[in-house]
Amino acid sequence: MGSDVRSSANIHPIAQISEPAQKKVAMSALDQLKSFTTVVADSGDINVIGQYKPTDATTNPSLILAAANKPEYKKLIDDAITYAKSEGSTPAEQLDAAMDKVFVNFGQEILKVIPGRVSTEVDARLSFDKDAMISRAQKFIALYKAAGIDKDRILIKLSSTWEGIEAAKVLEKEYGIHCVRSVTSIYNYYKKFGHKTVVMGASFRNTNQIKGLVGCDLLTISPGLLDKLSKSTEDFGQQLSEESAKKLDTEKVEVNEAIFRWEMNEDAMANDKLSEGIRKFAADAVKLENMLQSRF
Repeated sequence: MGSDVRSSANIHPIAQISEPAQKKVAMSALDQLKSFTTVVADSGDINVIGQYKPTDATTNPSLILAAANKPEYKKLIDDAITYAKSEGSTPAEQLDAAMDKVFVNFGQEILKVIPGRVSTEVDARLSFDKDAMISRAQKFIALYKAAGIDKDRILIKLSSTWEGIEAAKVLEKEYGIHCVRSVTSIYNYYKKFGHKTVVMGASFRNTNQIKGLVGCDLLTISPGLLDKLSKSTEDFGQQLSEESAKKLDTEKVEVNEAIFRWEMNEDAMANDKLSEGIRKFAADAVKLENMLQSRF
């Protein structure tokens, strides 16, 4: 019987001929990008993050505020308030505890649907207080640890103020807590001179801006642009690499606080956008606090 089946298969090659040749499907721009860069979802909506399957995800007060008002995340808010009531002895302490726990609760849920890391942002209102930023970062890491999440899956986001950069140095060196700063010139400089800091590009307005940074360590991208990239088959070849950065004729610079503040003052884009970002995130942090306070 076995030999009959084999011979039968051998005398019917028509079945193989009649099958249509598989048409090669063009790789989406998003998949091309993922082959060179770690894609980070710029969203606090866990359902959206799961849809586009990024490696990492990022959060900030604005994203958490938008997600926190959705009914499916009510349990995360309720849990934070319950935690805060047991942690703080004054209303102010309870509110601080609730804010910290909300960020960690969202981060914890996000980590269930991504293979990489989640970024958690230190309150922008602490942007000029080095010690306060260090303390808040340590609190986040402690809360994640209590939830069974190792610090290697967490990135702490700090403002790129002098104090923020100094805080990042302390957190990296003394506590092994990873921090991210944002893109082409920064990337090329860091890679040329062997800095171990990873570079994350963010706040993109269109896909062309993303295309110009293919190869950057990480790019954090909004759901709307992730959707466009997933539907596009445009060529997204590598633009940045460590090898090309090392070939650039770039001089090494030494920076102290005075030089840093002067250079920031001279760069209108860097100065204005940093200030704008701090103000916006601070304002949304207040709105998030007000929302939490109303639920106590």
